[in-house]
Amino acid sequence: MSTATATVARPGEVLADLLPASRVRDVALVVGGAVVTGLAAQLSVPVPGSPVPVTGQTFAALLVGTSLGAGRGFLSLALYALAGAAGVPWFAGGGSGAAAPSFGYILGMLLASAVVGALARRGADRSMLRTAGAMLLGEAIIYAVGVPYLALATHMSATAAIAAGLTPFLIGDALKAALAMGLLPTAWKLVRK
Repeated sequence: MSTATATVARPGEVLADLLPASRVRDVALVVGGAVVTGLAAQLSVPVPGSPVPVTGQTFAALLVGTSLGAGRGFLSLALYALAGAAGVPWFAGGGSGAAAPSFGYILGMLLASAVVGALARRGADRSMLRTAGAMLLGEAIIYAVGVPYLALATHMSATAAIAAGLTPFLIGDALKAALAMGLLPTAWKLVRK
C-alpha cells in the first residue's frame, strides 16, 4: 500500500476517529458500543457464593471506551445502563433493572470507559504495556464502584463484598487485560500499514 493511501493515526486519535467523521458515525458508534456491551453481557457464568457472574461485559465496556474515546465511550455505556435500567434485558444473563446487586459494576463501567477513552487519546492503547495499564486502571475503577454498591445492596460487610465481588474475578480480569494487550496495539499496527 502506498503512503498516499495508508491510514495514519494522528496524536489524540482513537480507533473510531479513523472512520469518516459525521454525526451519523458518532450515533452509530455509541449505539453499537451499547449493543456490543449488551451482547457481551450474555456471556455469563455464575460464580458459586457470589451474586455477581463472570461476564464479557466488563471487557466490552473497556474496549468500547478505548476504541471510541472518552465521550462516545461514556455515552455508549450510559445508553447501555439507562436502557437496561428501563427494562431492556441485556444485563448479565438477560437481566435488567437497577435493583440488581451487580448494577454498581455497570455504573463503574461508565466511569471506566471515560477514563480508558481519555487514556487512549494519549496513546495508551498503542503498546502492550500501556494498554495493560489502562485496562487494569479501568478494572480498578469498576471494582471501586461495584464492590461498595454490592455491599450496600446485599447488606454484606466490606470483607464479604470483597470476597464475593472482587477476589473471584481477578484471574479472569488479568486474562481480559492480556487479551486487550494483544488486540488494541495490533489493531493500530494494522491501520498504519
